[in-house]
Amino acid sequence: MELGDQRGSSNIEDRRGMSIGGVGGGLGVGGIVIALIAYFLGVDPTPILNGMQQAPTASQTQQAPHGTPSDQMGQFVSKVLGSTEDVWTSAFRDMNRQYHNPTLVLYDRATRTSCGTGQTAMGPFYCPNDEKLYIDLSFFRDLETRFHAPGDFAQAYVIAHEVGHHVQKQLGIMNRMESLQGRVSKAEYNQASVRLELQADCFAGVWGHYANNERLLDPGDLEEGLAAASAVGDDRLQKQAQGYVVPESFTHGSSAQRTRWFKRGMETGQISSCNTFESNVL
Repeated sequence: MELGDQRGSSNIEDRRGMSIGGVGGGLGVGGIVIALIAYFLGVDPTPILNGMQQAPTASQTQQAPHGTPSDQMGQFVSKVLGSTEDVWTSAFRDMNRQYHNPTLVLYDRATRTSCGTGQTAMGPFYCPNDEKLYIDLSFFRDLETRFHAPGDFAQAYVIAHEVGHHVQKQLGIMNRMESLQGRVSKAEYNQASVRLELQADCFAGVWGHYANNERLLDPGDLEEGLAAASAVGDDRLQKQAQGYVVPESFTHGSSAQRTRWFKRGMETGQISSCNTFESNVL
């Protein structure tokens, strides 16, 4: 990627190096999504679920610095976030709507969120309750070594996907998932979750389309993004974690589905092309 002239976002909360306990507040759709992420990364979600029920600790009163980080990786995520802010602010303006920027939280090992306790093993995630993206930057190393998806655009795809969930929150789409809790079967809820995640992939592609128009992408970046989308498909993660695949338990979509919807967003640059909830073919 060519991010030299891209402005960095100041909507960064840097909790790296801080010791922060868990928070209570129950699960909700955000907490359930976090637990599902952990499960399909091969992590036992029980400690995570237990952590979500812990009482607040005194260390939660610590204030993390806000603004653009000075280290190289912090600068990178800041510039990617800044690019997503520019793209989505413009897209929402075209719809006569106002886009409210999310906050990106950098942390080490564990951190508090309004969806429960976030942990490194979960990978990056979005909490709709506080409209924040959470990333332990060690995940980018795992993306290359464990998931075999190297490259800076692969890393940018991860951020753009989580921003895609924020776009869904802004558009009211997240409310669909909340309304389904307790009203549908587990299988039906999983199917809705897949559609939600594939739409976030498509929204990540929409951002990538405009990033490419702004000449932020290098040759080969699209392939890096597609490789990253494929690497975190439910079928591949389940195969790695347990040696077999259970399609009815998918919550994010298969590798083929994730690459297909990311590519659709990249090719069209249109929010309207990302309506996974009305699509007969995922």
